[in-house]
Amino acid sequence: MFVGHYSVAFAAKTERNKIPLWVLFIAVQFLDYIWATLVLLGIEKLRVIKGFTAGSMLDSYFHPYSHSLIAALAWSVIAALIYKSVCSRHGCLYRRSAALIIGVAVFSHWLLDFIAHPRDLAIYDNTWKVGFGLWRYRDPEFALEIALLAGGIVLYLTRNVMPAIRKVAVIAFGIALLIVQIGDTYVPRTPLTDKATAMGVWIFYTLFVVVAFIVEKIGSRSQSSAS
Repeated sequence: MFVGHYSVAFAAKTERNKIPLWVLFIAVQFLDYIWATLVLLGIEKLRVIKGFTAGSMLDSYFHPYSHSLIAALAWSVIAALIYKSVCSRHGCLYRRSAALIIGVAVFSHWLLDFIAHPRDLAIYDNTWKVGFGLWRYRDPEFALEIALLAGGIVLYLTRNVMPAIRKVAVIAFGIALLIVQIGDTYVPRTPLTDKATAMGVWIFYTLFVVVAFIVEKIGSRSQSSAS
């Protein structure tokens, strides 16, 4: 699962919980940030194999500290507590349920990975590995990614008040994510090393976070003036 993860970020953002979209973008990929860091440190293991599955070249054969079920639950609680602590210290406007939403957003990553991954997700440590394996079927997996993303964006647009220019920006962002997913799924490329792949995760995921931050700033001045 790739851009489908961002569907949860878009869907979770509402005027009531006041969680910034960019924070939710970090939350839904938080486990992959941990994973990429541990791969770079040589703690978790990855092989990048062309044709490993129809939809992905990633053979994450050892990632119990970021992607086991128990680890995912633990990281979800940690992320929720961090968000609550940061908001309390800096006086952020947020509802009590916001920290819970962050935790759920983090855990959604494991649930969506369970659909896509081919039995490489451990329940705990590196044992009892599960995974529905939709990555083996490229077209259905791609269709699910895009359907999730589109659904999340529709919910974001309908549940949040924003100027027309921001709606256009959100739709453009969604189209850009669609293009990225097309490239990731269908464009042939030479496999990178494990370290280069992990660094790419950090670079591209952080780029998407920056874009999410910018998108929510578009039209904010005119909106505040109108109110």
